[in-house]
Amino acid sequence: MTDMAIPEAQLVGAVEHDISTDKFPVKGWDHLRFYVGNAKQAAHYYSTAFGMTLVAYRGPEQGYREHAEYVLRSGAATFVFAGGVTADSEATKHYARHGDGVIEVALEVPDVDKNYAYALEQGATGITEPHDLTDENGTVRIAAIATYGETRNVLIDRSKYTGPFLPGFITRKPIVDRSAAIESGQEPKRFFQAIDHVVGNVELGKMLDWVNFYQKVMGFTNIVEFVEDAIATEYSALMSKVVANGTRKVKLPINEPAEGKKKSQIDEYLEFYDGPGVQHMALATNDILASVDAMRANGVEFLEAPDTYYDDPELRARIGTVRVPIEELRKRSILVDRDEDGYMLQIFTKPQQDRPTVFYELIERHGSLSFGKGNFKALFEALEIEQNKRGNL
Repeated sequence: MTDMAIPEAQLVGAVEHDISTDKFPVKGWDHLRFYVGNAKQAAHYYSTAFGMTLVAYRGPEQGYREHAEYVLRSGAATFVFAGGVTADSEATKHYARHGDGVIEVALEVPDVDKNYAYALEQGATGITEPHDLTDENGTVRIAAIATYGETRNVLIDRSKYTGPFLPGFITRKPIVDRSAAIESGQEPKRFFQAIDHVVGNVELGKMLDWVNFYQKVMGFTNIVEFVEDAIATEYSALMSKVVANGTRKVKLPINEPAEGKKKSQIDEYLEFYDGPGVQHMALATNDILASVDAMRANGVEFLEAPDTYYDDPELRARIGTVRVPIEELRKRSILVDRDEDGYMLQIFTKPQQDRPTVFYELIERHGSLSFGKGNFKALFEALEIEQNKRGNL
């Protein structure tokens, strides 16, 4: 497959929708901003292990005395890694409490002022009022509202800007040159092309509050929900609801723990992150096999599905024929699920930092608009194996 083999809308399971009819119109994802302990090293890791490309930077050299910030892209997905330069910087304090984590889930909107005003009318808490950022490349309009924990939803209109990221950032060359590996066929041009969904973990009893928040403040709809019986193993359980904008480009699953015999993955996250926050991001790829092979070769660790998963006759009967043999999926621990619209392939990394908190999902959609409900039991059993190794089950 090539990067252009599948349109982005199909990659992420988007649907036709006229956002001009929305009270809170959203074009799609803009970026995810992380606070990390060492932004330079994080930028190197995501360049090598995740195949991302460094495109922009700002720091003390540009007059920003508090943080060093590296902007990386892979297709339409943009990550910003910000590290504290001083002991009392916002990133330093955030990292001390939470470890590496997402501080901003940024959305591109056509009218920042309209969206911000509507959000506050519906009860949202404003963090940053709408204002302009300007340099020689144009102007960006930006604002921010609060969501779960210390996470914030940033609203951005960059329609009048041509620079590498935001005013104040300068263009930077890639950290690593992957051209030889790409030309030789050892690695795909991109390991992933877009953000599919971003998952938040919240405290017991708070899931419905945040679902209602996104429904009221942003006009998102509840497209999927999973109760305890759907996401449960012998030992633990959780509940989840998924809200999304009209195009389904922006999908936000929200999880909370449920009562079980032992500590769930949500409980573990809340304990080690010291509160609610972004648990994982799903990254859309058009060739999950090539992406997993390349990322594993570069040191990324993935959860291992139980071998019995692939021998389950009910699974084989349900999924039917997919684009690769089941044995190829088994070799890589890639999960597969089918719904009324098609099928999907997915796999999850282990946590990407010292704390057992933030991780990633790779997802390849073939018509399916769901989230792999048929894989939940296998996934959470794999997660529990890792929890048990850490002594946190």
